[in-house]
Amino acid sequence: MSRIAFTLPTLLCASAAALACLAAPASAQTLACTVPSDLSRLDRPLRHVAQRIAAQLPVTIVAIGSSSTAGAGASSSAASYPSRLEVELKQRFPHLAVKVLNRGINGEEMSDMLARFDRSVFAEQPDLVLWQVGTNGVLRDRVAGSERLLHEGLEQLKARGIDVVLIDPQYAPKVIAKPGAEEMVDLIGTAAKADNVSVFHRFLVMRYWSQAEGASFESFLSPDGLHMNDWSYACVAKLLATSIGDAATRATAVAGTRPHF
Repeated sequence: MSRIAFTLPTLLCASAAALACLAAPASAQTLACTVPSDLSRLDRPLRHVAQRIAAQLPVTIVAIGSSSTAGAGASSSAASYPSRLEVELKQRFPHLAVKVLNRGINGEEMSDMLARFDRSVFAEQPDLVLWQVGTNGVLRDRVAGSERLLHEGLEQLKARGIDVVLIDPQYAPKVIAKPGAEEMVDLIGTAAKADNVSVFHRFLVMRYWSQAEGASFESFLSPDGLHMNDWSYACVAKLLATSIGDAATRATAVAGTRPHF
């Protein structure tokens, strides 16, 4: 499987502590932004984005969600995932005007986001919406009813011809301690399949760092044990940018149009 490599600055060990450094967990050494490609790949092509890229037209993306979209846990707004995603996409498509608008608000649930779709999403006339959902519903034990709200929101977005990618909850101690965590992840996946949209599987990506790579939670989460940190926001942005580019390329190939990168 192909892998995407993005490395934190290497921590240097003093010679007196060399053996301790070699035995240290991943959090104290180099943590790579690496996952198997099937974990970060988007299942559905992004047809509208592909058309914009092929025609070399500006691409507007709205990231709507709660605190992990707003950037809680990051050192600054520039380190949030939407800000880092814009940087990554501009590097990938240097001849395009790409704009990623951060419409995350701390503490919101699906119903709150739906209530502001008109002013926060549709008013921007986006080509792609990244809808981060589910975490606060899990934390507040309000998983019931989420499928109906997801379907309602996806129908509104699709009716306007907007490409959509759902982003599921983060893999973090305060999330996985709740009984509804995996239920919410499964529910989001089921709703996406039913409505023919993609999911960026943030939960599985972060679980891979923890379980397969042996990274400590401290290496990719802020001290609150819930929100991401600068490194994980940047890594998610890099993986997501690659996934968006791939999904747009696939859509262009299906349409028989040559993309201009």
